[in-house]
Amino acid sequence: MGTVPPDLLDGVRDAAPLHLGLVPFGLVAGVAAVEQGLSVLHAIGFSSIVFAGASQLAMIELLGADAPLAIVIGTAVMVNLRMMMYSASIAPYFRKFATRSKTLASYLLTDQAYALSIARYDHDTGTDRLAYYIGVAASLWVVWQSSTIAGAFLGESLPPEWGFEFAAPLVFLALLVPTLKDRASTASGLTGGVVAVAVVVAGVPFHADIMIAAVVGVAVGLFVDSRGGAA
Repeated sequence: MGTVPPDLLDGVRDAAPLHLGLVPFGLVAGVAAVEQGLSVLHAIGFSSIVFAGASQLAMIELLGADAPLAIVIGTAVMVNLRMMMYSASIAPYFRKFATRSKTLASYLLTDQAYALSIARYDHDTGTDRLAYYIGVAASLWVVWQSSTIAGAFLGESLPPEWGFEFAAPLVFLALLVPTLKDRASTASGLTGGVVAVAVVVAGVPFHADIMIAAVVGVAVGLFVDSRGGAA
């Protein structure tokens, strides 16, 4: 029996603080699915196939409102368009991997897995990239699936005063704050946050706030960097 790659264990350890924030987020997704009429088995299958918290909640909300299937699917695609940017950014690090490894990596890709992996790759060139990525991404997958399953079974028995709705923002803030290391990244992050709120307030449909904020935030970050804004 072979030993576990140390970089895989590093990935699990680095992702561990995020697991705590992911649990209530997953519970909310599981509860929401059942509340909108999905069976427990449907909720579990939905979470396993989609594996994307923000789009899962958006799709569940639309399904509960009897929205047309095309709108439900279109919204999920719009919310997850940011994954295309993540894929383009991380692809050069995975170029030499086998097709099946890259296929698995694409399924496991999340905001958290991308952020932690890119940070590791940029600072440690000796990392076993696939092992580290799987350590992060697979551990996040296990926690997410376990949490959504628990939420689906518990249903409405979870007390609303526990404030689970704050779980998702806290998870993303935990990822964002350490990356704000210079003027360009800070300008990008702040602009993205302001634009996202503005888009939501303006009532732009299909949950387009994520993609619009990402594009504008990246553009501002590149502009600041080109003007010598990096520290």
